[in-house]
Amino acid sequence: MLPSESRLRRREDFATAVRRGRRAGRPLLVVHLRSGTTDPHTPGSTASPVRAGFVVSKAVGGAVVRNLVKRRLRHLVRDRLDQLPAGSLVVVRALPGAGEADHAQLARDLDTALQRLLGGAPRSNPPEGDPRNPGIHPGGSAQ
Repeated sequence: MLPSESRLRRREDFATAVRRGRRAGRPLLVVHLRSGTTDPHTPGSTASPVRAGFVVSKAVGGAVVRNLVKRRLRHLVRDRLDQLPAGSLVVVRALPGAGEADHAQLARDLDTALQRLLGGAPRSNPPEGDPRNPGIHPGGSAQ
């Protein structure tokens, strides 16, 4: 269970994380991260703890499945709160496949998304000859 001070509850906080934060998508979930903000609801300018919220729609499954996915995600995020910058807002949105996924699959997707958001994992490179790959061009040398 997430500590009370680490939970997102207000609609505005969810909207801030989704609209103004960075996003990393994976097959089972999408993670939105707004790094290092101060809590606008508390006086003073000290950084608040990392706060996390979860969005699990009916597309994931029935009520039992949705609650299971939320419990798993809360547990996974709780273990990773110390990796995030103080004052961050995190929203984890489960995608339809999350209902059939096990704990390890959710953990792998969450870790990959957080690493990408925190700058630890680069995106995969496009194949050689692809115009998005500036390294080697077909029929020539590197430019």
